[in-house]
Amino acid sequence: MTKDRNKESNKTDSRDLTTGNPFVVLLKFSLPMVLSMVFQQLYNVVDSIVAGRFIGSSALAAVGASSPVTVLFIAVATGCSIGSGVIVSQLFGLKEKGRLKSAVYTTLLSVAALSAVLTVVGLIVCNPLLRLLDTPSGIFDDSAAYLSIYVWGLVFVFVYNAVNSVFTGLGDSRTPLFLLIFSSLLNIGLDLLFVTVFEMKVAGLAWATFIAQALAAIVALVWLLVKTKKIKTEEKVKAFDGKLLKRIAVVAVPSICQQSFISIGQLCVQSVINGFGEEVIGGYTAAMKVSIMAVSCYNTVSNAISSFTGQNIGAGKSERVKSGLNCGLLLGAVLVAAFITLFLTLGRNLVGLFVTGEGTTGVIDSGGLFLTVVGFGYPLVLVKLCCDGVLRGAGDMTSFMISTFSDLVLRVALSFILAPYMGFMGICLSYPIGWAGGMAVSLAFYLRGKWKTKIKV
Repeated sequence: MTKDRNKESNKTDSRDLTTGNPFVVLLKFSLPMVLSMVFQQLYNVVDSIVAGRFIGSSALAAVGASSPVTVLFIAVATGCSIGSGVIVSQLFGLKEKGRLKSAVYTTLLSVAALSAVLTVVGLIVCNPLLRLLDTPSGIFDDSAAYLSIYVWGLVFVFVYNAVNSVFTGLGDSRTPLFLLIFSSLLNIGLDLLFVTVFEMKVAGLAWATFIAQALAAIVALVWLLVKTKKIKTEEKVKAFDGKLLKRIAVVAVPSICQQSFISIGQLCVQSVINGFGEEVIGGYTAAMKVSIMAVSCYNTVSNAISSFTGQNIGAGKSERVKSGLNCGLLLGAVLVAAFITLFLTLGRNLVGLFVTGEGTTGVIDSGGLFLTVVGFGYPLVLVKLCCDGVLRGAGDMTSFMISTFSDLVLRVALSFILAPYMGFMGICLSYPIGWAGGMAVSLAFYLRGKWKTKIKV
């Protein structure tokens, strides 16, 4: 029976994470996911590099000022995809193919409806949000134009994230990698075309992202529907299952809250940053693009741990989860060492990639300082995220939420408390201190072991 299951998994490119050496299984599963994240963040970085070098430092600041708002929408999309991915991974571990297919279809219908609602909301609230954040008048129009185009493409952002999360829940980490390579290279090419040839400025960056995300979402959706159809079931599959939506929501809503509150916290921090002027905004934007690439890699390892945990909890093999966590920590430690070394030796040079010409010293100084300080907090955030991955994958969302909020509240509070006395350095220090608090809470919940209880799906 196991042999037959493995055959079917291979035919659909799915990977059973409940058998084999946990270390080897998770390593093979997570590496394509990390590469996927590198490509995803690569085109976010290129957006800012093209803005700073080919348009000007004010364009870089404009994209940076709009980023907290776009991240807020991405947070909702990510939270939805996390919910569907966890439930799909648990159903995969249980071998309930009919309900698994229903979960896929229910996810797609739900995210399409939600993204349509948020598109309307976004068109109404984006400009007021920029004003609330005290966005400098010199970059307000460019930020507003970028956001407006971005919001029209939200449906593609939601579908793309949901599809990739389902693939991951099925144990398929290669397909998201291929899709991200495609969308990343397309976005980079369009960035250069629209800005350097057509001279569309900041709007060109937004249209490049819109088109690349739309094509990637369409390809991903078709690919998933074909793959789902190959899963043979005896019972009739529901196109929409309210009970499964409720189960997905149990994981998704806390994840949305988690991601959204992080984004709201970033909005609050951005309001403090905006008070330091365009040079600091530009430096912070450039440094955050680079730092987010690092933290996103650690978060990707956490997502791999979630899928591994979900499948094994679903299969009643909670004893394998600790080995999966250890593998994730080891892989993450290699990434942490690489990023810290890179930032300490070439941090200022990396920020310098985003700007050119005179008057960029302040941008480079601010960005270099940020990368140096936050880099020392990476071991802390790695441990936090990996433990979070276990809690989320097992469905222990209360512990997961408490861990996240402790980090967030501490980080935002410290930004407001330290900035008046320490300036931009206070913002930088708030990150590692907040991560330390979050790590302590998440590790305590993991060691408590409530996550070992098998969750009913």
